[in-house]
Amino acid sequence: MEASFWDGKRASGIEDEINFNEYSSAVQAIEEAFVKYADRPAFTSLGHTLSFQDIDAYSAAFAHYLQNHTSLIPGDAIAIQMLNTLQYPIAVYGALRAGLRIVNTNPLYTEREMIHQFNDSEAKALLCMDIFAKSVENIQAQTSLELVMVASLADMLPGVKRVLINSTVKHIKKMVPKYHLPEAISFRKALKQCKGKGFTPAHLPNPDDTIVLQYTGGTTGVAKSAELTNANIIANMLQAGSVVAQTDEQGNPLIEDNKQSIMVAPLPLYHIYSFTVHMMAFFRLGEHSVLIANPRDTETFIKAMKPFKITGLMGLNTLFVSLMESPNFKELDFSELIFTLSGGTALIDDTANRWKEITGVGISEAYGLTECSPAVCMNPINGLERQGTVGQALQGTALKCINAIGEEVPIGQRGELCIKGPQVMKGYWNRPKATRESFTEDGEWLLTGDIAIIDDDGYVSIVDRVKDMIIVSGFNVFPNEIEAVVATHPDVINCAAIGVPDPKRGEIVKLYVVTNNNASLNGDEIKAFCKDKLTAYKIPRIYEFRAELPMSPVGKILRRKLKDETEPVKMSA
Repeated sequence: MEASFWDGKRASGIEDEINFNEYSSAVQAIEEAFVKYADRPAFTSLGHTLSFQDIDAYSAAFAHYLQNHTSLIPGDAIAIQMLNTLQYPIAVYGALRAGLRIVNTNPLYTEREMIHQFNDSEAKALLCMDIFAKSVENIQAQTSLELVMVASLADMLPGVKRVLINSTVKHIKKMVPKYHLPEAISFRKALKQCKGKGFTPAHLPNPDDTIVLQYTGGTTGVAKSAELTNANIIANMLQAGSVVAQTDEQGNPLIEDNKQSIMVAPLPLYHIYSFTVHMMAFFRLGEHSVLIANPRDTETFIKAMKPFKITGLMGLNTLFVSLMESPNFKELDFSELIFTLSGGTALIDDTANRWKEITGVGISEAYGLTECSPAVCMNPINGLERQGTVGQALQGTALKCINAIGEEVPIGQRGELCIKGPQVMKGYWNRPKATRESFTEDGEWLLTGDIAIIDDDGYVSIVDRVKDMIIVSGFNVFPNEIEAVVATHPDVINCAAIGVPDPKRGEIVKLYVVTNNNASLNGDEIKAFCKDKLTAYKIPRIYEFRAELPMSPVGKILRRKLKDETEPVKMSA
């Protein structure tokens, strides 16, 4: 269906058309926000807040340093490998103002993965936290890196607090391994050296210029980089930001124009989901983002939210579950919470129901992928979300589902989801063959590898991944369906279903389970629990209980890693 199929179907206040030519570059939107919202708080991290004016000044200083104290020129790539701290937006905005391309780098990468990404992206510079500097020392000689800059966790905090936190991290918690990078530049000293000095605007102004190299997870092979252009980032920034224009039944805006929203950012900024939503869409709208450096430390995460009456929170299923496991979460003030956005992995119905009971607000599930900057579909907010779907296509976005031979299937039928829109990447960096293979033969539609259903109202349901589908005796079985059922068991915290070879049936379902310390829960009990909820061939035959499941840094369960493991099965039913 072309993009016009969704016109007239969206929630009140969300326009069907967006002027994607509003900005010539992403930097133009950033510069506009600096001026328009100068006195507003922009980002908070580790209890300290910087205003839009502060971020403007610091990023300008960083841009000056890059232009006047390094050999970098517009178009060069700079890798940024950091946690969610105040340094991240400063570095990104400064680098973009200096005309550099951003290479968002996962701090948890192995040294092998770092070598691949830095060389593949042709990164000439790296800004990393000292926590990861030892790995940089080990691999720098094997990379294209000419310049290394190092930051410490609390660099942007006031004097005493900065020294105390950095010393604790280094000397008490022993989180900073000793490293030797004699030519490395201190990020904090670079900012101090160039404070108040101007820079020459040198951003990449053309819509088709690549400004972000965003690497895919690489769980099924070597990580590839999606080339995201000015036009891609601008389009998705405007599309994702349009949700705040939603109105109630009386036509009143859900989020007042004059009132600043407080958005919690627990997902890493190096991930395209958080990068586009917080550093682009919400920043352009003048919202305040609370950065969470380590969302897996649930109690510290909750403490970081406690001083605020939050407006919105972006997360995913495993994160919501971990928050709700803590009694302290229920003590937070949810009186001004308007929406919770879920993406990155399937949202389980039980999680959404429990979340609404505790907070009073439903979870609006969205859908996207790295290659689409990332947002493709989004649910309305404030009770209008349609649970079990990922919402409707964003403005200007066409979708269709195709069968195994590439034919479009009718509405309501399952097929591989294909996307066409202004947020779709230019292609994979230096990989023309992979680029061709990721699109339909005519080059018009991006192939997602996700099985979806589009209904008459334009709501999209993601059934599963093509590669994750299990075929039992010729029947298609989707892991998401099994996991959604098992997750409703009161003693189950997390679970993951995969297919394993079986001589009689081709494949059977194996289920990995994490319980809430109930050692007595076994496969027989789960099998009985599923009996009246799942068709017989969908019920797992093999069970393995674990303390935790392998997850990506944003909390996505890695089924592929489970399939690759060869550990003995502990119990079967």
